[in-house]
Amino acid sequence: MPHHPPARRLRRNIRVRWGWLIGTAAATSIASAQPAPALSPIVVTATRTERTVDDAPVRTEVVGRDEIERTRAVTLKDALENVPGLQLREVHGKSGYEVTLQGMTSDQVLVLVDGLPITASTGSTVDISQYLLSAVDRVEVVKGASSAQYGSAAIGGVINVITRPIQPGFSGQVTVDAGSRGSQDVSSWPTRKHGQFLLEGGSDTLRARLSGDAVKDAGFAVNPDGWARQGDAVERQQVALRLAWHPSRSGEVWAEAGTYAEDDEQRYTTYVPPNEVLQRKTEEITRDRIASGARWTFENGVSVQAKGVAEGYDSESIEYAGGAAGSRRNAEMRMRHLTLQTDLPAWAGQLWQFGADVHEDTLDQTVNGVPELDGNGRAKRSSNELFVQNDIVLGDDWELLLGARYQDDSDFGGHLAPKASLKANVYSSGDWRGVLRASVGQGYRVPNLKERHYRFDHSSIGYVVIGDPNLKPESSDSVQLGGTFDFGPAVKVDANLFYNRVKDLIQIDQDNGVPVNGITEYRYENVGRARTQGLETAVRWQATPSLTLQAAYTRTDTEDLETGLELTRRPKDIARIGLDWAAAPGTQVSVRGRYQSSELVNTATQGRSPAFGTVDATVNQQFGHGLTGFLGVSNLFDRQRDFADANDFGPLSGRLIYLGVTYAFGKPTP
Repeated sequence: MPHHPPARRLRRNIRVRWGWLIGTAAATSIASAQPAPALSPIVVTATRTERTVDDAPVRTEVVGRDEIERTRAVTLKDALENVPGLQLREVHGKSGYEVTLQGMTSDQVLVLVDGLPITASTGSTVDISQYLLSAVDRVEVVKGASSAQYGSAAIGGVINVITRPIQPGFSGQVTVDAGSRGSQDVSSWPTRKHGQFLLEGGSDTLRARLSGDAVKDAGFAVNPDGWARQGDAVERQQVALRLAWHPSRSGEVWAEAGTYAEDDEQRYTTYVPPNEVLQRKTEEITRDRIASGARWTFENGVSVQAKGVAEGYDSESIEYAGGAAGSRRNAEMRMRHLTLQTDLPAWAGQLWQFGADVHEDTLDQTVNGVPELDGNGRAKRSSNELFVQNDIVLGDDWELLLGARYQDDSDFGGHLAPKASLKANVYSSGDWRGVLRASVGQGYRVPNLKERHYRFDHSSIGYVVIGDPNLKPESSDSVQLGGTFDFGPAVKVDANLFYNRVKDLIQIDQDNGVPVNGITEYRYENVGRARTQGLETAVRWQATPSLTLQAAYTRTDTEDLETGLELTRRPKDIARIGLDWAAAPGTQVSVRGRYQSSELVNTATQGRSPAFGTVDATVNQQFGHGLTGFLGVSNLFDRQRDFADANDFGPLSGRLIYLGVTYAFGKPTP
């Protein structure tokens, strides 16, 4: 193995070139089953500096643009469905989905767009169905509290959506598709319609991109002629404009403005003796987001960057009973976030990084015009955070990443969380390589405004969820130990052991409801001490030049250390399989399978949701001149939950068959 001085090796592996290196990263992911590219993709989430995924000291999983287009993902939820060990579940009482990692809830997973937070959309979690994908380059996933780069809400991990770098020249892409659920459709064909566009281009110095998505789903019902719908009617639209100025290869200034709108309708019945009362709930959501940033690398190698976001999230929900309007709830959330970062040039085998984050949230909520929160209907919190990180190269094969983050919260005071990661190149010979990684870190999350003050009123069907102002912050210790092994160019194996121990875990269990005037009230609670631990494994095999297979299995064990019982809504076993086959020139067949074991739903009754499995299949056919047609089936074998069983949280939607076309035109300037 050739020898390089540590400082030189560090400069070779770590390049702080904002956007330029990102442009080489678009193709591949751990979740993708295509042949490995010559260059592994660049990732930024774990360390906030560009590293190849193979060289990153913190384990990072990536869903690339190729995988998004191959599986015809429409929302962020769709893009994440095949990430090993990741669990997707419906947001309680809402028309969306949330994500859990390593047995840690969605409240403990930080969701970012280009490194900047996105407002929690309901309860205390980000609804990952509310982000559409026209401008997305890739999605990076870091599991556990292993990075000092992120503060509150990153206790369980980070999901970072990276948008496409704008290329000079002129290019664009348009996609339209439509689908049906067969006998469960509640409207004429198609029951689901989707359109997407992207236009971008410009000169070497000044560039612009306009992107947009629209999805309209009429919903579905087991009995389409009846009133009740098991699947909500949802319309989503998203538009964004981004401008970028590149005065030189050393710097960039960018700004983006975007808006998201959603209209939902739920239909259900409630038995009020002696009759069934027809009820429905509507919700209108808007999210307006403005973000901007700049970076500059000086001749001495010092790199400075700053970026910020201002976001407003508004929701109006109305409940109707028997055709008459009932309660009208309005919630207004405002989020401001600014991050600053300085990277010093490599010196003596070390790369120092310093940064600061300033964050503020406000929440206003009324019901029928009457304030529903303490303090005249408004709640507010802010935090100031500092982080430092030093990446140390120890010879040719060892790398040590040390970091710490200090958070000063307006409501909960200060807290210091240290982190450490170690990477070792244990073997390298031609196409054979072995890399071990270990991470230890402390996580810390203050309860957000919704968990302390929010009131989710679904009293029309018998329950409400109420925030608890007396909640304490969660803290955790996280350990990750694993490795990645390349057995020649054809086989790649990944394995990781994880252990998370949480103090003052915040959650809601179905058995802590208290009846009040005929309505069951559920409250957020600190359950004391809990732990999650397990094993994640994945393998990818390039069986032939035209056939790639992949498989992944995650085993998760959880325990409430106060009661000795397992935690609710955490399946022990999650498996993924995938196949990509170039069946003919221009013809790509992709199959994705998922399995999830049973999960505990109620600790009092020991009620469990049964195990389930689903399979998706997609065929993409290129017709030349930028035209691609596709045909897909989601939930091929029509595995659907038993809606009469309150404990069944299996797949909500049955089989969906869809077809569409994509047209790409123009080309970027080389």
